[in-house]
Amino acid sequence: MNTTATDIDVLRVFCAGDGRHGNRLGVVRDARTHPDESSRQALAKELGFSETVFVDDPERGIVDIYTPGLRLPFAGHPLVGAAWLLDLEVVQPPAGEVWVRGDGEFTWIEARAEWAPPRTLRQYGSVAEVEALEVPEPGEWIYAWAWEEEAAGRIRARAFPGRGDGIDEDEATGAAALLLTAQLGRALNITQGRGSQLLTAPGPDGIVELGGRVRLEGTLAL
Repeated sequence: MNTTATDIDVLRVFCAGDGRHGNRLGVVRDARTHPDESSRQALAKELGFSETVFVDDPERGIVDIYTPGLRLPFAGHPLVGAAWLLDLEVVQPPAGEVWVRGDGEFTWIEARAEWAPPRTLRQYGSVAEVEALEVPEPGEWIYAWAWEEEAAGRIRARAFPGRGDGIDEDEATGAAALLLTAQLGRALNITQGRGSQLLTAPGPDGIVELGGRVRLEGTLAL
């Protein structure tokens, strides 16, 4: 049993322009306090954020990502958040090497869409339909979206993980944004959840750029 206090930085990733919203992320900078998968999974479940990231090597950017119920080889908002917090040029989740760049208020990562876990991308006819959706029963991971302004690449989206782990709706989902960008083959400006903002752009050789704003909410000690 871990008896050492663990400091956890709590971020909001993919914030709106006014700094609000964004998906909450826990970052454990010193992952030695939770050296094995079971203790990391237990902490991620206790925190209850959609994802928690453990930093195994802050210099090389080696990280380990957990939802409240499972370990992930790749996820968008944990990598954007960790890269911003640690000022990294590269982050290395199990899926592979992810390059990072800063652009004013935005932090960008480069990733491959095939690294994203499977998602059902479900298009609706209007923004109003997406906003009126009820949370579906657990089972299928659904990314619901509609064009807000197709010519400008503006999209309204909501995400329903369907895992039955307490995260009924995901506020901002980088992996799903990568999949949608790869499917549509164009840059997107996505408003998700209550008002989070994700920007994407397809690049060469199957790479997709994913960017957003990050804010530090505070620090927890558990």
